Amino acid sequence: MLTGGFAVIEAVGAWWAGSLALLSDAGHMATDAASLAIALFAQHIAARPPSHRASYGYARAEVIAAFVNALALLGLVVFIAIEAVRRLLAPEPVAGGWVLGLASAGLVVNLVAVWVLSQASGSMNARGALLHVVSDLLGSVAAIVAGAVILATGWMPIDPILSLVVAALIVRSTWRLLMDSLGVLMEGVPAHLDYSEIGRTLSALPGVTSVHDLHVWHMSADTVALSAHVALLDGARWLDVLAAAQRLLAERYAIRHVTLQPSWPLPAAYGDRKVIPIAAASDGERAGP
Repeated sequence: MLTGGFAVIEAVGAWWAGSLALLSDAGHMATDAASLAIALFAQHIAARPPSHRASYGYARAEVIAAFVNALALLGLVVFIAIEAVRRLLAPEPVAGGWVLGLASAGLVVNLVAVWVLSQASGSMNARGALLHVVSDLLGSVAAIVAGAVILATGWMPIDPILSLVVAALIVRSTWRLLMDSLGVLMEGVPAHLDYSEIGRTLSALPGVTSVHDLHVWHMSADTVALSAHVALLDGARWLDVLAAAQRLLAERYAIRHVTLQPSWPLPAAYGDRKVIPIAAASDGERAGP
């Protein structure tokens, strides 16, 4: 309510003052209000329990919200950059006093919003919402500086120049959020985990000959899942191997949603394709105790 309400006031003030920096800040705040609404809705959806239609639950709703927020920020950056270049080529008069006053009020509003969001959880969704507001806070600071310089010197190009600086800062942080959320949606291996190392570690367990069809992915922004086929020397030892693998994955990699399928001996083919073990124990380890 704070962000959306002040965005309207600032947009009117930006039109009156003719300031791109102030208009950019108002655009940020309007986008923030929409993004916060998306984040809030996604948090509500993510809290739903698993169902027959969504066996994993709805935790990825927060990741989708973060992805949409990142795209919205990048779109806003493109608009600011185009308008800033136009202003540099054809400078327009700016009312520095209006810019300074409204940007200062916007800074206070954004500081309150940052404080509120900093109390939230560290989920990707909350990080996306906080990133929106922090970028808007930077826009307010840039608008304040632009207003002060115009009042002191009358140099109009400072307005679009500072808009470009803020846009560059936003791109740097937004790109990381976009890649993180896209990685989750594409079910990629989490960036902090080494796929090959996990395979080698599992295959080194006593009684395991190899690991194949290993998959590691994000179920949500904070939960990692793993599935794999485990080839054994002796099927009678499966319960011991399973317990050891679950304990290893939880303690070393914080992976607790684990699905492992045993097989013995290793088949010559799996389905219509050959099995290519991603990791295999040494001869000594195959012998086992």
